[in-house]
Amino acid sequence: MSTAKSRKRLWRNLRTVAAWAVGFAMFFPILWMLLTSFKTELDAFSMPPSFLFAPTLENYATILERANYMHYAWNSIVTAGGATVLGMVVAVPAAYAFAYHPTKRTRGTLLWMLSTKMLPSVGVLVPIYLIARDLNLLDSRTALVLVFALVNLPIMVWMIYTYFRDIPMDILEAARMDGANTWKIMMHVLLPVSRGGLASTALLCLILSWNESFWSLNLTTSQAAPLSALVASFSSPEGLFWAKLSAVSTLACAPILVLGWLSQKQLVRGLTFGAVK
Repeated sequence: MSTAKSRKRLWRNLRTVAAWAVGFAMFFPILWMLLTSFKTELDAFSMPPSFLFAPTLENYATILERANYMHYAWNSIVTAGGATVLGMVVAVPAAYAFAYHPTKRTRGTLLWMLSTKMLPSVGVLVPIYLIARDLNLLDSRTALVLVFALVNLPIMVWMIYTYFRDIPMDILEAARMDGANTWKIMMHVLLPVSRGGLASTALLCLILSWNESFWSLNLTTSQAAPLSALVASFSSPEGLFWAKLSAVSTLACAPILVLGWLSQKQLVRGLTFGAVK
């Protein structure tokens, strides 16, 4: 009995150590980026790299002098937030229809939506660019909001559809028996029950939109350029300035990292969402 308990304790400790090792391996690039942002360019290129160096804020001062950080940050907030809101407005009714009013084409439609994520973005760059040009939407936040929402829509619909499928149909039938129409069922029954899943979907869309760089670089120049475009601007033909790139990348990642940290409980609750049946 004692041997079995010892073996069980050993496996539990090994799993804990493995989990911490994986977590550290995933966090290490962010830690290294943060440390490099406080180095001089000479220290950033030194080999072998060292954790011992004299920290400096020179890189951050250079970035704030060269670019209007708040302008790029505001563009990121507007485009990522707008894409999230627009995506949720479209995805929730679509997922409701797929989950509670399925047809013989429902599964095929869902698979087709998901298959669009397999298409390389560069494959549709030219038509989307021409459409944005003809509608005078180049270098505008509107274009980024629309593109970000459409790019993330398949994932959002699939996630919300999965959450809705876990909600017992009896709950909706009871509300319908009480005289509630479709709108009241969605607003007063379905959405409150699934708010954890909806929150995690919105947070995921926000993160994906915030980190999107391909469409930001190709559809904007300066007026609507988000933080991802600011990061790319520090890559020059003369070479990569690792310390400055790390500093601007830290400034670009910091807001979304803080948001993810503050909402991690809600995110985990949404990803493990399920109704009690």
